[in-house]
Amino acid sequence: MRDIGVDVKTPEGEWDGDDNCPFNGSLRVRGQIIEGTVYSNNMSGSIIVEREMTRYMKKYERYEKRTRRYPAHLPSCIGEVNPGDFVRIMECRPLSKTVKFCVIEKGD
Repeated sequence: MRDIGVDVKTPEGEWDGDDNCPFNGSLRVRGQIIEGTVYSNNMSGSIIVEREMTRYMKKYERYEKRTRRYPAHLPSCIGEVNPGDFVRIMECRPLSKTVKFCVIEKGD
């Protein structure tokens, strides 16, 4: 295990040789940290994380709810996550056409 520069709990899972792992492989993480819930885990090695935000509309004097979905790489050492689980993802280099984030911590 190597230090990724962020205060997170180190995962207890086993590493299966995945080079795109920030803890055991050579993937560097940087930039923003996003917290959200898992929306889908149907892809192999990746998940979709959804984040909800509220935004105040001055004209109507009300709040509106907005959602954004982020495809993220799921390292093997994190373990299995299910839809509805809380995770933290962090920006990394592009791993595919859409995946530019990596899961760094699975919440409680």
